[in-house]
Amino acid sequence: MKALMEKNGQRGTPLEKLLAAIEDGELLPGTRLLETDLAEKLGVSRTPVREALHRLHAMGLAEHGPQRGLVVSHLGYDHLRQLFAVREGLEGMAARLAAEYASPAEIELMQQMVVQDRKIDDPDILKTRNKHLHQHIVRSSHNVYMIDALANLRIHLSLLPGSTYSMRDRLVQAQEEHEAIVDAVASRDGERAENAARQHVRSGYSTRLNLLAEDND
Repeated sequence: MKALMEKNGQRGTPLEKLLAAIEDGELLPGTRLLETDLAEKLGVSRTPVREALHRLHAMGLAEHGPQRGLVVSHLGYDHLRQLFAVREGLEGMAARLAAEYASPAEIELMQQMVVQDRKIDDPDILKTRNKHLHQHIVRSSHNVYMIDALANLRIHLSLLPGSTYSMRDRLVQAQEEHEAIVDAVASRDGERAENAARQHVRSGYSTRLNLLAEDND
């Protein structure tokens, strides 16, 4: 857990640091969450770590493992379906609000991001840039409740194995969908922006199901 050790000394509570480690893919599903080890790596006592683990469990990000203690949660099919159903609604509403409230500078940045993405074909880079674009659109909604809800949802999404960007067809399709969302936001067309964002999430869900099917073969 070298990266987690590097978080020692950085600002943030043990919970915030553990959430960041899960989102960054450092703590993968199935990883044991041992109080003593985490306390040592984070440079804190066991009490705040124990409280952080209780919060992770309450949030659905940690579950009881086959051995004593907690592990980072796995997402089963039912949770995946529920997650994408909620995501579709939230991402759609965020895009609608962005079309209404985004500043000209925020819209210009969205446009620059999708133009730059056309020149990139590295799946790992595009995966990161995809996350940043979605975060920017959500922040451009200027709705703190929407921002918080999708930030929490994004952490749960990080529990999913692999990346849909590993599939070339999805990589091209996602770029087209991003451009459709940004074009609608720039046109101040809230309904079109919401529909484009919903379609983007549905397409991602379909690709995710295909990945799961391949893993189970």
